[in-house]
Amino acid sequence: MPYLKKRRVLICGASGFIGRNLFEELSKKKGLDVYGTYHTNKFSKNPKLIKADLTNKNQVSGITKGFDVLIQAAAVTSGAKDIITRPYIHITNNLIMNSMLLQAAYDHSIPQVIFLSCTVMYQPNTGKPVKETDLDLNVPMYTSYFGGGWMKVYVEKLCEFYSRLKRSKFTVIRHSNIYGPYDKYDLDKSHVFGATITKVLTAKDGDKINVWGKGEEERDLLYVSDLVSFIELVLKKQDYDYDVFNLGLGKSISIANLVKKIIAISGKRLNIFYDISKPTIPTKLSINISKSRKKFHWAPKIGIDEGINKTIRWYMENIL
Repeated sequence: MPYLKKRRVLICGASGFIGRNLFEELSKKKGLDVYGTYHTNKFSKNPKLIKADLTNKNQVSGITKGFDVLIQAAAVTSGAKDIITRPYIHITNNLIMNSMLLQAAYDHSIPQVIFLSCTVMYQPNTGKPVKETDLDLNVPMYTSYFGGGWMKVYVEKLCEFYSRLKRSKFTVIRHSNIYGPYDKYDLDKSHVFGATITKVLTAKDGDKINVWGKGEEERDLLYVSDLVSFIELVLKKQDYDYDVFNLGLGKSISIANLVKKIIAISGKRLNIFYDISKPTIPTKLSINISKSRKKFHWAPKIGIDEGINKTIRWYMENIL
């Protein structure tokens, strides 16, 4: 379905995992004139990629003029090791860039803003899929996510604040663990899915795969194309000033079972060793996606087995 009006879209963080998937897919859509920002990694010669430091107020103001849509996918992210040993690295620059971008959206009267939040602020281990309304800010944040969780909540509230000034309409997406093409696959910075793909696909038959922790943690994993399809729906159908939506597969899988699935689908014969000396975040979380289903008639199309298959094929074609 084509867009009724041609709109200029700016994707901040287009060289990152989610941002690059958004840039490549939305650039194919008729009626959208898509631009993206990068900081150091210009992944193609596309002239619509703009080099920018999103912590620099003048640069942020300059690059955001004249756009109809701002999609904020830029973030400082890393894996469990940094979350446990250096949690502060996710705070300052993320707060600065989001504050700058939201003010610029207001200053330039950008009609539509989409902010990619996450589910880090939810209480884990509840035993049931978590709804948007289950967030109780009077309940202490999970210890390992204290800084990152409150940082995301603050930016969500900034979105709500600017929405009340009536120049821009905001959608906040609390997405679960996203995986797929262009994810981080180096072992130091990647999340568990990307790290496991790398370990398995670079191993030889008979090798031992080290899994950090006991493998009891559970994650809700969503293939990146399902996130992109939801954002397409938001671009077409947003009719509110501000709202928050969960996005995930709607069920969780243990890390132990995830590793076994990846090994089985890869066709390799590997052994698993659980290294309890390594840093882990022993939480279980699944996401209730009923609000996203009801509002946008959206549902995830890629199950975990198909997602693993697609990711393995992409990895072998693009990295190996």
